[in-house]
Amino acid sequence: MQAKRTKNLQNGDVKVHIYFSLRPVGMLELPFSYNQIVQAAIYESIEPELATFLHEKGFESGNRAFKLFTFSRLYGEFEVDKDLNKIIFTNTINLVISSPFDRFCRSIINGILTGEHLRLGNYDVQVEKVAVQQFRVSEERVVLKTLSPIVAYSTFLRSDNRKYTCYFKPGEHNYNLLIENNLRKKYQAFYRNEAPAGEVKVGRFEVIRQNIINYKNFIIEGYSGKIEVTGPRELLQMAVDAGIGSKNSQGFGCVEII
Repeated sequence: MQAKRTKNLQNGDVKVHIYFSLRPVGMLELPFSYNQIVQAAIYESIEPELATFLHEKGFESGNRAFKLFTFSRLYGEFEVDKDLNKIIFTNTINLVISSPFDRFCRSIINGILTGEHLRLGNYDVQVEKVAVQQFRVSEERVVLKTLSPIVAYSTFLRSDNRKYTCYFKPGEHNYNLLIENNLRKKYQAFYRNEAPAGEVKVGRFEVIRQNIINYKNFIIEGYSGKIEVTGPRELLQMAVDAGIGSKNSQGFGCVEII
């Protein structure tokens, strides 16, 4: 990874993973489910016009719209206060953000570097270092490490016409199809072209862990670990850049190539 401390990126296509090293001013107390707090900080850090476009419209494919960015969990030393349901960070924390959208990548880097801090809920964290890395998919197979849980789900109707959500894990029926269709729609939305032919398959590479996250009072079920994914290179690249699975802009499906 190459550190970036300049205010502006050089010209060229910027589709990268951006690694932020952040240090709390004092200590940082966050609820167990802090995805919404990090998401809000990202929107606050990019250009207002871009934030409005992504939040209200995004990239459209049929009746679906995609923000086409994702972010990791916060990594670093922490303590858990079970009585208050909080995580307390007292040292450097790391955050990864990725996107295939050039303008977004430039805006988030320049915005955070210019401000030199990030506001997470009621706390300020200082930016110590920013580094970028571009992961290029060169084969029709990649091994991925999850930086935030992967979510795959379908919505069904009960007999009383109420909707309910069914979450799937790697290896279950329909999981591969849900992952593939999601990547195809992202590709179509971003490139305005049909996605390349070929199946996408997710194989278990190591033990997969279940993660339960409360996002805006909705329970979301995801899975994390290391996975092997095969399929068309273009779709695998979209998975790496924009996130794999659903709810990426809410902090799910952020991955990096091992």
